[in-house]
Amino acid sequence: MLHLRKKILVAIDGSPLSDKAAEEAVRMAAGNPSQFKSKIYAMLVLPSAPRSTFTDFVPPPPITETPEWEELRQRVFYVIEKNAREADIPLEIRVVYGEPAEELVKFADKEQIDVIVLGSSGKGFLKRQLLGSVSHKVVKTASCSVYIVKG
Repeated sequence: MLHLRKKILVAIDGSPLSDKAAEEAVRMAAGNPSQFKSKIYAMLVLPSAPRSTFTDFVPPPPITETPEWEELRQRVFYVIEKNAREADIPLEIRVVYGEPAEELVKFADKEQIDVIVLGSSGKGFLKRQLLGSVSHKVVKTASCSVYIVKG
């Protein structure tokens, strides 16, 4: 069987379930016996910044431009950075704004990702119908494989 380098995209949001998905993505990358190393892209999708209104004199800055951002970034990406470093897996961090499922699929298509790894919150049927599910939307729209990590 031919083992080539894999591009793995993992959705990160700082939750215990996303940490579990991060660990699984590193295991996947480290398990590739090929001479070519797999690469992990860790993506945090933040809600779109609120638009300023006519009454706003100074719109609030995006969270990535606040003094608290570096500390928050370190907490959110701690597990993936630590595990990738220990396994010697190349890692690229991405922070984007938008709707999570759309941004994950768009990035996966653009970068020709082989597999998307994300956690599933295990919402019930009714909640999923009302609110939607990022993992469900990604599975329906992604053109690559999707690996769901359950809590």
